[in-house]
Amino acid sequence: MINGNYIKNKAESAGKFVSAFVKWVLISTAVGAAGGIAGSLFHMAVNKATEIRESAPWLVCFLPLGGIVIVFLYKAAKTSGDAGTNLIIGSIRTHTHVPVLMAPLIFISTCITHLLGGSAGREGAALQLGGSIGAKAGELLHLDEKDTGLVIMCGMSSVFSALFGTPLTACFFAMEVISVGVIYYVGLVPCLGSALVAYKVSLLFRVEPTRFSISEYVPSLDFTSVAQVGALSALCAAVSILFCMTMKYTHDNLNSLFSNAYIKALAGGIFIAALTFILGTYDYNGAGMGVIAGALEQGSADWYDFIFKIIFTAVTIGAGFKGGEIVPTIFIGSSFGCAAAPLLGMEPRFGAAVGVVALFCGVVNCPAAAIFLSLEMFGSEGLLLFAAASGVSYMLSGYYGLYSSQKIVYSKVKPEYINVNAK
Repeated sequence: MINGNYIKNKAESAGKFVSAFVKWVLISTAVGAAGGIAGSLFHMAVNKATEIRESAPWLVCFLPLGGIVIVFLYKAAKTSGDAGTNLIIGSIRTHTHVPVLMAPLIFISTCITHLLGGSAGREGAALQLGGSIGAKAGELLHLDEKDTGLVIMCGMSSVFSALFGTPLTACFFAMEVISVGVIYYVGLVPCLGSALVAYKVSLLFRVEPTRFSISEYVPSLDFTSVAQVGALSALCAAVSILFCMTMKYTHDNLNSLFSNAYIKALAGGIFIAALTFILGTYDYNGAGMGVIAGALEQGSADWYDFIFKIIFTAVTIGAGFKGGEIVPTIFIGSSFGCAAAPLLGMEPRFGAAVGVVALFCGVVNCPAAAIFLSLEMFGSEGLLLFAAASGVSYMLSGYYGLYSSQKIVYSKVKPEYINVNAK
């Protein structure tokens, strides 16, 4: 005979899960809608800034002035300009307070950076915008510290998804990037829900998802193609380490050289503007989508493109300008992969796509997100090859990463708990 208490306990247990499910569906829908609107408006603002700069390239002369304005804005708001994405990532694990002013500050300062020709992306702003939205939602809903961390992840997923049109990548990036070796599956429903809602909102705003058609250039799966992809991914892992080291080295040395944030931004802006005119090209200013498209759609890139993009991005971000490193990562990966592919007997456009996935995985240490990125950007053709690229780059990129607040919880070479920060 079934005990009445047994049935009661089972019913209460089931009710707890249903209650949590309903709660997070409602929260993720609201955060996804807010993140989708913010991300779409931000996307349009950055695109407009880029359009203005491309029609008036001489605006790069005012980049030093733009740096001074950005420093002033952060100082006026009494917010550290160095915290940024690291603060958002760290807040989930340490329950650090995320200031709501971070959202408008990163929105405005990223637009200034793109308008005046700084080399930066958009995802840093996406994570900070989304994190701020999530933190505010947690405050308004009076959530506890752990639930606030989860709603911050929802916010990150939503704006990332709206900007790039990649909801699966956004979801798994938010779950993986906090602690390498641990995926926060508790965030699967909340993060995926907010990412999907934000993606649909972005489509209503007519934000074009980031897509490239390379299916006709993907080789068949055999020993040769796997070996080629493995070799290129190993090279990309080395480039990812170079990129991370250059970013950190430049940031630290600029801080040592210039104790005054205004002077540092002024010097960085002058350097970028001067180098732009010396090289005689604007390819490395802004996001550099023209070079990315050239590599992925035409199989055309110069061998030195990735080197100059690393330099431009490191100085831009290190000097205090705002934006992100993921779009520059896509630039570096696509241009390097395109240029290196023929040396390995690979089609340049496919090599560019492998470079994107391998570089992304190497700098953020998120292999599952990298695999989903390949699926959403390039389609299902070659999925196993892209998975191989992600795996090789993940292991060979070591413990380097773009975000110093990222924890490497488990070793990449053995099932061992190490709990160290990314280099």
